Amino acid sequence: MRSLRAKLTRVNVALLALGIIAATAVSLMGMRHYLLQNVDAELTASRNSLRSTGLTLKQIESLSELGIALDRISPGGKDAGGLPRADTVFVAVGAGGEPVAVGTLTPTPRQRALAAAVRDPEALAAADSPRDLELDGDPYRAVGARLTDGTTVLMATSTQAVHKGVGKALKLDLALGTVLLALLAVLTMIGAHHRLRPLEDMVETASAIAEGDLTRRVPSSRDPVTEVEQLRLALNSMLHQVESAYRTRERSSEQLRHFVADASHELRTPLAAIRGYLQLYERGMLPDPDERARAWDRMNAEVDRMGRLVDELLTLARLDQQPELRFRNVDVSRLVRDAAEDLRAQQPQRPVTVKADGALLVHADESGLRQVLGNLVGNVRTHTPADAGVVLAVERVDGRVHLTVADEGPGLPPEDASRVFDRFFRTGGGAGSGLGMAIVQGVVEAHAGEVRVETAPGRGLTVMVTLRAGREP
Repeated sequence: MRSLRAKLTRVNVALLALGIIAATAVSLMGMRHYLLQNVDAELTASRNSLRSTGLTLKQIESLSELGIALDRISPGGKDAGGLPRADTVFVAVGAGGEPVAVGTLTPTPRQRALAAAVRDPEALAAADSPRDLELDGDPYRAVGARLTDGTTVLMATSTQAVHKGVGKALKLDLALGTVLLALLAVLTMIGAHHRLRPLEDMVETASAIAEGDLTRRVPSSRDPVTEVEQLRLALNSMLHQVESAYRTRERSSEQLRHFVADASHELRTPLAAIRGYLQLYERGMLPDPDERARAWDRMNAEVDRMGRLVDELLTLARLDQQPELRFRNVDVSRLVRDAAEDLRAQQPQRPVTVKADGALLVHADESGLRQVLGNLVGNVRTHTPADAGVVLAVERVDGRVHLTVADEGPGLPPEDASRVFDRFFRTGGGAGSGLGMAIVQGVVEAHAGEVRVETAPGRGLTVMVTLRAGREP
């Protein structure tokens, strides 16, 4: 009974019941008024007929038959065709209100009861409309007519038939109203069940999601209601966001676990080497000065390696926290030429081609761009043969600056190319920490740019960075 369907049913039934009660009351009042108006019209016509004759009680008594006199004063005059109706009572009363005989006809008990019920015959005769009274417990409408000799004739017509008709109409209305209320209750329950079915689907979907099925969505109904359909769309959108957030959190947690494991592994290797050399030195197992010098160099190399790894981890941590970069107009052509000069100095035998003529500005952080170029050129220097050519190019297209570093090395297979930006990923177990490309992606995304690779086995590796162009001076 506390469900929404039950509440809607009760509200509809209550409103219809009020409407039926109001309509029944108005119709019965109109019916009673109409029927009583007809009775009053007959009584008024009889009184007017009696007054228009101008007879006295003596003249009425001189009539040979009471039927003739009554026929003259009955409603309809000559067209009445007989005695008054059985539910009509006539009585003549004197000045004191006592019933008097008409000729040889003495007042009957019913006529005496009518005379006793009318306390003031003269006031009734002077009244414009009939009045209600009771005779032996039955309802009547009565009027009075004053004769020329001072006698008052009282006339009353029973309204019991009117009340019976109104009662029958009331019973019929109540029966029909009850049937209508029952029918409305059934139809409301069925309609509410059909209209509220989407809400039940939402409950089922929410329960399924609470049990772990994040892919569930609220299905669309065949005949959607505007408000319910809006709620369904909003709920599905919210569920999609919840699922995406959950998947992202799970993926981030998994990446964090891998990141911690890989970082621990990468840091453990130089630490183990340093600890080993220190133990050898402590136990006096390095008596030869050349061996001590070589051990010292190896420890310094591992320390440098560990320092670079820690610096790269700190860089990634800062990028994950979305640091505030110092944006300004930077000549990316100058940075490309500087990177090419550094590569020629480190590997003079490598063919280096630069396509960066003139000045080309980008709105970026200069230190971040230098780190991007340094990592890309460092990958070329580490993972390709020394005689493999490399091309560094920069161009402006439709308000965007495209920076390209392409080498003629061995290239990558598709499965390695898809993971090239993963942290600690090193293709073929090569040198380096596996964080260079991840840093490149982080820096480029911090600049609201894009980075992608094109590669194939034997066709080299091409890295393309797209940045927002700066304003020309």
